[in-house]
Amino acid sequence: AMEWGPIMDLATLIPLALKAGIVLTVFVLGLRASLQDATYLFRRPGQLARSLLAMNVVMPLFAAAMIAVFDLHPAVEVALIALAVSPIPPMLPKKALKARGDASYTIGLLVAAALLAIVFVPLAVGLLGRAFGRPAQMSPAAVALVVAITVLAPLAAGLLVRRMAPAFAERSAKPISLVASLLLLSVLPILFTAMPAVVSLIGNGTLVAIVAFVLVGLAAGHLLGGPEPDDRTVLALTTSSRHPGVAIAIASANFPEHKLVIAAILLYLLVNAIVSIPYRTWCSRRHTKMANAIQK
Repeated sequence: AMEWGPIMDLATLIPLALKAGIVLTVFVLGLRASLQDATYLFRRPGQLARSLLAMNVVMPLFAAAMIAVFDLHPAVEVALIALAVSPIPPMLPKKALKARGDASYTIGLLVAAALLAIVFVPLAVGLLGRAFGRPAQMSPAAVALVVAITVLAPLAAGLLVRRMAPAFAERSAKPISLVASLLLLSVLPILFTAMPAVVSLIGNGTLVAIVAFVLVGLAAGHLLGGPEPDDRTVLALTTSSRHPGVAIAIASANFPEHKLVIAAILLYLLVNAIVSIPYRTWCSRRHTKMANAIQK
C-alpha cells in the first residue's frame, strides 16, 4: 500500500502559507483593479452566458465522458468530476494577465464565477451524485466560505485600499506580490512528498484523460470567448483551470474512502501547468505582434 501519512502531515502544516499566498495574490489584484472591473461581466450577460457554458457545462460533460471511456483509477474519476464542477482558482487571473489577457474581463470573470459557484457547485454535486447512484452533497455555506476567504474578501479589501489610498496601493502592490509568490512556493514540499502517490496513479489512461481535460478546456474557452482575442485567452485559461481547494472539499465530503484524490488533483495541477505553456506562449506572442502592428 502506498504510504500516505507524510503527505497528510505536511498537508496540515503548509496550507496556512498557501492560503496566505492566495489571499495576498488576490489582494494585489484588487490593488490594481477597479469596481468597474469587478462588475464587468454582470453588465455583459451574453458574454457571461458563454463563459458559464464553457466552464460549467462543457467541462462536467467532458469529465463524465472521460470516465465512461477510460477505465480510470477511482481516485482519478472522483478528482476529474470534482475539478469539473469547481469554480476558477484565485491564481488564474495572474496567469491570464501574464498571457496578455484583458484585465477587466479577467477580474470580472473571477468575481462572477466565484459568486455563482455558491449556487452552481452544490447543485452540480447533487446532480452528479444522482448520476453515480449515491448521495452526494456540498452545502452552499461550505462553498461560500472557501470563495469568500480566497476570492471575495481579499479582492474587496484590495479595491477598498485602492480607492482610499491609491498612492499606497501603487507602491505596495509589487512587494506584496513578491511575498505572495514566496508563500506559494511552500507547495513544493507537498509535491515532493506526494510524488510516489502521484506516480502510482499514472497508467490505464490517466495521463491521456487529464491531458484531454486540459486541452478541451483550452479549446472550449478559446472558441466561446467571443471576437476579442484577449477575451479568448482569458476564458481558455479559465476553463482549463479549476479550484483545487473546492475540488478537495467536494471529494473529502462525498468520497472519503478515496485517499488518493489529493494526489490525483496534484497530478492535474502539474499536467495543467505543463500543457498550457504552449498556449500561453502563443497568446503572449500574438498580443506582442498585434501591439507592434498598432504602433506601426
